[in-house]
Amino acid sequence: MFIPQSYRKLKRGPQVMLPKDIGMVLTYTGVSRNSVCVDAGTGSGWLAVSLARVAKEVYSYDTRDEFSKIAERNRVNENLDNLVLKHGDVTKKIEERNVDLVALDMPNSHLAVKNAHKALKIEGYIFGYLPHMEQVKAFVAKLERYKFANIFVCETIVRDIFVRKEGVRPSTKGVWHTAYLVFAQKA
Repeated sequence: MFIPQSYRKLKRGPQVMLPKDIGMVLTYTGVSRNSVCVDAGTGSGWLAVSLARVAKEVYSYDTRDEFSKIAERNRVNENLDNLVLKHGDVTKKIEERNVDLVALDMPNSHLAVKNAHKALKIEGYIFGYLPHMEQVKAFVAKLERYKFANIFVCETIVRDIFVRKEGVRPSTKGVWHTAYLVFAQKA
C-alpha cells in the first residue's frame, strides 16, 4: 500500500484513519481554510493533522492520555498551531459552537450525535468513521432522530494495480475495508 510522504513521518499508536478515507472526508465535507472543525477520537491524530493542514481551526478530543501524547508529537512535528488537542468526552459535551464539521471516530459515535448537532452550524457536516454495520445502523438512526439531511454511507476500497511487461492486472493485495464512512448535514 502506498502511503504519501506527508504521512510517513507521522507517528502511529492506535489504528489510524488512512489517506484514502481522509481524502473522502476533505472532499465530501468541503473543509477549507475558513473551516472550524471538531474531531473526536483523536487517536494518533492523523485526521486531526490532515484537517489542520487545510482548516482555520481544529479542536480534537480524546479521553486517553497515551493517545493524546502521540497526537501532540504529530502536531508539534507538523508545526500546527491551529490544532488544539483536548482531553474530553464528546458524548458528554462539545464546547465549540457554529462549527463546519464534527468528525467522530469512536465506537460509540451515535452517543455524540446530540452534542454534535448543538456544535454544528446550519448545513455543517457530521462524519462518522465506523468499522461495523451495526454501528452504522445506530449512527444513522440517531442522525434521523436529530433531523440531519443528506445522509450518505459509503466505504473506500483501494486496489493496487500491477503494471508489468507481461500485462496489467489488479494486485491480490490492497486496502479493502477499513471502515464505513457516514456523512450528513445539519438541516
